[in-house]
Amino acid sequence: MEMLTEFLQTVSWQTLVLTSFRILIILLLGWFLGVVIEKVLKKLERRLVKKGEDDGEPPTESTKRAETLVRLIRQGVYLAIWITIGLVILQEIGVDIGPILAGAGILGLAVGFGGQNLVRDVISGFFIILENQVRVGDVAIINGTGGLVEKVNFRTIVLRDLAGVVHIFPNGTITTLSNMTQEWSAYVFEIGVAYKENTDVVTRVLGQVLGDLCKDPTHGELILEEPEIYGVNKLDDSAVVIKGRIKTKPSRQWQVGREFLRRVKLAFDEQGIEIPFPHSTVYFGEVSKPFDVRLLERLQNEPLTKEG
Repeated sequence: MEMLTEFLQTVSWQTLVLTSFRILIILLLGWFLGVVIEKVLKKLERRLVKKGEDDGEPPTESTKRAETLVRLIRQGVYLAIWITIGLVILQEIGVDIGPILAGAGILGLAVGFGGQNLVRDVISGFFIILENQVRVGDVAIINGTGGLVEKVNFRTIVLRDLAGVVHIFPNGTITTLSNMTQEWSAYVFEIGVAYKENTDVVTRVLGQVLGDLCKDPTHGELILEEPEIYGVNKLDDSAVVIKGRIKTKPSRQWQVGREFLRRVKLAFDEQGIEIPFPHSTVYFGEVSKPFDVRLLERLQNEPLTKEG
């Protein structure tokens, strides 16, 4: 009892009260800052969701992307705030935080060297999601590999190609990313016809095919604008190439393009328009002359044989 009394007599109650009051103020400031940050983050989340919906993104996808971004920002901000508050409180109660900061710096440096690839992937993934470069359900080409985007994480992007092979790309290693289905897509066609065909007639037939395709109840609703026919684009080795474009809803260009080509083939057959294909003549030298030369020689030699 006497030891407790002596200890209480040595305590500076004024200093204790002032220190406790300052710690309480620090905690209240931290709580108030947390409330403000939470309101700002909720407002940011609503704006991100609204922006995604305005861009035509499905509500579920825009909400998921916004929640992911806000969650990461919230974790980082709260971690920084409470670490700072903890250090300030330690300093208030008389703990020297200098060695703690030095140790944390050395530890952070070691972790930074060991996990720099991980940090790079996470930071790259954050900006990929923030800028809405690619979303789940898009068809994209990443580092030369194309496929359907199945997952967009902070560290990786997962693609599945047409053969079903799953490709996983760390975000920090992505050097090229081509999104083929963002907002809208397009089917660019190049139709080759024989040199003997009148290109004006061919263009008119293509226009009729495109007009009928736009009126089709199944495929017409997938076409966003009136298709364009640019005209003769190239004089190829065995064909005159006519180029054009059909603007479609995202990911629908292949479906519309296949139907368009089917109708073009039928229309060309009906109008007698020739779709050329390469012709080759195989020649093996004098030992094996072309078929028409051998036939001609045989016909020339047959009368001599009969007369003999």
